[in-house]
Amino acid sequence: MGIIQVNNIKLYAYHGCLDEEAKIGSEYKVDVEVKADLRKSAKSDDLLDTVDYVHLNHIVKEEMGIRSKLLEEVAQRILDRFFKEIRMIRRAKVSVAKINPPIGGNVEEVVIILTKKR
Repeated sequence: MGIIQVNNIKLYAYHGCLDEEAKIGSEYKVDVEVKADLRKSAKSDDLLDTVDYVHLNHIVKEEMGIRSKLLEEVAQRILDRFFKEIRMIRRAKVSVAKINPPIGGNVEEVVIILTKKR
């Protein structure tokens, strides 16, 4: 088994339960970790034998562009697409953070972390 991480994917999106969040949006940060058998790619040096992190980033960007009330739903959609589109993935973790959330306090971020395994 090996691990591929794509960290600190910075995005602007419109998630949240409040109407103003749908209008003004917020900054988000997404971290991804996937586990897969990377032994073949370590020897072959061939992109077809590994999990392409460009593909992971593409999925994150597309799913973050679809408005949701809850970050849990966004993270679950990202995980579901990982497993649907990338057969090599055995386990995955997605962390979605809303930067400076509008919760009436001095809070740097709120983070939702979901994991899934095959």
